[in-house]
Amino acid sequence: MAASYDYEDAPFRHDEETGPLGYDPNFVPDSVKSFVTHLYRHIREKNVYEIHQMYETSFQTLSDHLFKDTPWPSVDAVANYVDNDHVFCLLYREMWFRHLYARLSPTLKQRIDSWDNYCSLFQVVLHGVVNMQLPNQWLWDMVDEFVYQFQSFCQYRAKMKNKTEQEIALLRQFDQAWNVYGVLNFLQALVEKSSIIQILEHEKEGIEQFTATDGYDYSGGSNVLKVLGYFSMVGLLRVHCLLGDYHTGLKCLLPIDISQQGVYTSVIGSHIATIYHYGFANLMLRRYVDAIREFNKILLYIYKTKQYHQKSSQYEQILKKNEQMYALLASCLSLCPQVKLVDETVNAQLREKYGEKMARMQRYDDEAFSLYDELFSYACPKFITPSAPSFEEPLVNYNQDAYRLQLKLFLYEVKQQQLLSGVRTFLKGVFYSIPWEAC
Repeated sequence: MAASYDYEDAPFRHDEETGPLGYDPNFVPDSVKSFVTHLYRHIREKNVYEIHQMYETSFQTLSDHLFKDTPWPSVDAVANYVDNDHVFCLLYREMWFRHLYARLSPTLKQRIDSWDNYCSLFQVVLHGVVNMQLPNQWLWDMVDEFVYQFQSFCQYRAKMKNKTEQEIALLRQFDQAWNVYGVLNFLQALVEKSSIIQILEHEKEGIEQFTATDGYDYSGGSNVLKVLGYFSMVGLLRVHCLLGDYHTGLKCLLPIDISQQGVYTSVIGSHIATIYHYGFANLMLRRYVDAIREFNKILLYIYKTKQYHQKSSQYEQILKKNEQMYALLASCLSLCPQVKLVDETVNAQLREKYGEKMARMQRYDDEAFSLYDELFSYACPKFITPSAPSFEEPLVNYNQDAYRLQLKLFLYEVKQQQLLSGVRTFLKGVFYSIPWEAC
């Protein structure tokens, strides 16, 4: 759809009731009316190409021009233009909240409302009849945002010191919102209900096609449950990494063969998130060679393809993860020198970024120790403490507790490697100092 936008119809009011530049959730600009009606029609017609264009391009364009620092119109305001369709309204709200998180600061009530919307949306997918085809990008973004908002909520809740009485009352009242078991249960339920593990097994035997069609159903069915189930395995890996449970995280990813191209590589954000968390989990489990091998592959891929993503809304995130993975690769290679596993292009980039630091990290002194600390702190996930806070006075912040624990565990392993390196150096010295005639 070649949408024409009138950028003068932004949802602002200049009157005494709302004040200058006040946001009116019930005001729907003509371009938004056009957007939702066309998107609704394309979803009903299963026109994946047009849905993808509107989702990736039109939504971003409208957001940039009309809603740079305000939310989109409320779902109630647009419902009339889409026949009050329940599922479409859930999808619209999912995009509405995602925009809010990206551009503004959500209130506690909005965080809770977003949780409720995900619950309703996933319940429909799991227990209703969803006869739609949606782009992989959108389905990945749903899972990705679901995990991100969970992480964001845990970080927000852990900063108790400056919470108002109203916020504390809401946290007590809605204590099941973004509960870790609820999050894990939804992701696991999507994996199980989609039968994606069996589908991937059947694909190996040649019985079924999934990867070859990028998960799309060309026989008139729906791809939504299957692809959400597939991406939920990556979501589970990510959640378990945030919790510091690396064994379970890698176990959740096992059905996806990351040595091959797959549906996870069809979306750049999914590809990067999968390998970043896979590599990080292996680093924490001291499986340095596995981490090095996969970091090398993804960094080479980003190096070759990043120019194609410059106009993407995710470009900055791609660059950030790229830099973080170079920091993790530098740590891996300093702990386990396996340069032969690294492509020349990646190695050249690595030396440019971290060559000097890596040389100092090899010395195994206090300065080296502080450099491991620095690289880990820059490149690690934002760990979370999923348990509910204590509401007893005095209120304290505990948002850094999980990070400090994981840093402590990592630095303990660095110390062990330093000791082993010292022993190896000593034994080499002893070996070479023994006269040959004594052997």
